[in-house]
Amino acid sequence: MENFVDEKSVVRKIWGRSDTILFIFAGAAAEFALNKAVDWLYFTGKLPADPIGRLFSTVGYARQIIFADKDAAHAAIDKMNTIHQAVEKGRGAQIPEWAYRDVLFMLIYYSVASFELLERKLTDREKEEVLQVFLKVGERMQVKDLPVNYSAWQQMHAAQLEDDLQRSRYTDDLFKQYKKHLGIFRYFVLKEVQSLLAPHTVKRLLSLNGGYVVKPILPLYRFCRKIQCAQPIQDLLMPSAYKHQLKQLNYNTATYAGSIL
Repeated sequence: MENFVDEKSVVRKIWGRSDTILFIFAGAAAEFALNKAVDWLYFTGKLPADPIGRLFSTVGYARQIIFADKDAAHAAIDKMNTIHQAVEKGRGAQIPEWAYRDVLFMLIYYSVASFELLERKLTDREKEEVLQVFLKVGERMQVKDLPVNYSAWQQMHAAQLEDDLQRSRYTDDLFKQYKKHLGIFRYFVLKEVQSLLAPHTVKRLLSLNGGYVVKPILPLYRFCRKIQCAQPIQDLLMPSAYKHQLKQLNYNTATYAGSIL
């Protein structure tokens, strides 16, 4: 069967390691909190009530898409659309078109930024590859006005950061929830990682100026990854209740194939 994402794609490599995924969502957690449509996440109450559980739920959908065959990936995307439609019906309003596009842009940006921070610089071809995978997701979701290539995306992304982000009461409340559910140490690490990953606009709005503690130890962590002894460090970054789910984020063809939908 045809895969939604080619087996040799760098996207599978990016989304096949638990620490890279955690970095992607650490960065996205900052930008989510600033998005002008963040009130939609408060309508159901799921994100503020359990931000870590919501992370794993979102990762689950993303991985169902990235590591699935084409039909299963389309089914996962269609299921997301159905969930969104139910939320819209419950609220009696429509999620803004640009909000869907913003989420796709976040996944593109933080996929590239997280991989480059933890592993190596991506080539222009690989960045284009990342973009095209998430454009396929957007097209299936019927998101309009998507960029045609990586250069066009960069321009649209810069404009989106200026137009669609603002600090609000939801922003401050979400960060309170992050701190509550992570604890002081993990919350500190979260903000350090966000300081290293986030675009300038996000860092300015959130007054993120850290990264000075985590950045010097990244070379050591990269070495630990290479010799496959980084798991204890990863375990420190996640509450014990989620450690099993964290380990499951490391892609394994044999064990993951049966978990799609």
